[in-house]
Amino acid sequence: MTAPTTAIIGAGISGLTTGKMLCDYAVPYTCFETSDRVGGNWAFGNPNGHSSAYRSLHIDTSKHQLSFKDFPMPESYPDFPHHTQIKDYLDAYADAFGLREHIEFRNGVRHARRLPGAGWELDLEDGSTRHFEFLVVANGHHWDPRLPDFPGEFTGEVIHSHHYIDPSTPLEFAGKRILVVGIGNSAADIAVELSSKALRTEVTLSTRSSAWIVPKYIAGRPADKYYRTVPYVPLSWQRKLAQLGQPLLSGRPERYGLPEPNHKFFEAHPTQSVELPLRLGSGDITPKPNIARLDGQTVHFTDGTSGEFDVIIYATGYNITFPFFDPEFISAPGNHISLYKRIFKPGIGDLAFAGFAQATPTLFPFVECQARLIAAYAIGRYALPPADEMERVIASDQQKFTGHMLDRPRHTQQLDYFVYEHDIRTRELPAGLARATR
Repeated sequence: MTAPTTAIIGAGISGLTTGKMLCDYAVPYTCFETSDRVGGNWAFGNPNGHSSAYRSLHIDTSKHQLSFKDFPMPESYPDFPHHTQIKDYLDAYADAFGLREHIEFRNGVRHARRLPGAGWELDLEDGSTRHFEFLVVANGHHWDPRLPDFPGEFTGEVIHSHHYIDPSTPLEFAGKRILVVGIGNSAADIAVELSSKALRTEVTLSTRSSAWIVPKYIAGRPADKYYRTVPYVPLSWQRKLAQLGQPLLSGRPERYGLPEPNHKFFEAHPTQSVELPLRLGSGDITPKPNIARLDGQTVHFTDGTSGEFDVIIYATGYNITFPFFDPEFISAPGNHISLYKRIFKPGIGDLAFAGFAQATPTLFPFVECQARLIAAYAIGRYALPPADEMERVIASDQQKFTGHMLDRPRHTQQLDYFVYEHDIRTRELPAGLARATR
């Protein structure tokens, strides 16, 4: 089979990994990137505005879980690398496998049109139009900030955590009354940083659902070294075991003053933080439940209390957005997009998606796993099942990975990496090869 001419949208983690795998399989491709650099979300200060990294950010997954299988992180790296080290790692990955020569920087895709029958017509930022037989979408899903809609109006300063850099950028936060809304990892990091007594701030943390806090270390080792699910035991049983053990490891959130979670452990994404419990316990951060309404600089909470604030920082997640597709063609309302194995859209055989999942506990090897299947598909060593079978599996997988979780936009793409990788490696790739052979 002649390998199809292929376009990749985005040179972040997913675009680089997919490109490397296509090179391994001798598939000709071009990667289109709006920025002047690789790294996507991990390119701090990315000129395309797609980086949500703040100056103090360290990754929450340890290097032991995060490394690509064919390109380990340097031994010299700490357990939890700084964002600059992740960027250096991705630069080294791109250089080691000669990926830059396939990337057209500052030349993103403005519009992608599927041609009658098959194939793609891409309108590019440089004004040209190019044609490809196969398209891989890897534009990421942590760059389009999602803002809540509370009754009333707040007359102070408002930003999303996507735009937070440090205590003096993009605003001067010192001496301010600050409300952080959300309780994910970014919310915890920002609230902790801004609650330093040296800044003379008053920091309040508002949460709708509360969260289970997990430690970064257990017995002196990165906690995620102990995290590994197995595909031979129902995930519900493994969750039950984790739910029994969690209060013993880090206690219940109410002990720190947080509202009682409206979910069990692993029924929403846990928050990984060493310092948040300490700052809550020290009185440096005041916990509050969800916002009821806004009134000038007064914020009313659902417990009947209220407070005056100068700044609200919404750490409320991101929308999955495809600005190059017509919305009626492909979109993700409420962050829902139905993809077979989180890759293929039934009925569109010349299109693949890479990296559109919240993989626990690790993203890089997950994308590596997806890229292997995409490349096998491109050269004809993997074939998809019929569309009706794809739809059935999509529903089954969605129930398996997210059926137990809170119905929130941030959880629509949740999955367990170990179970997913085992399924792709031991069942899906061999089954797809058999279909291709037939």
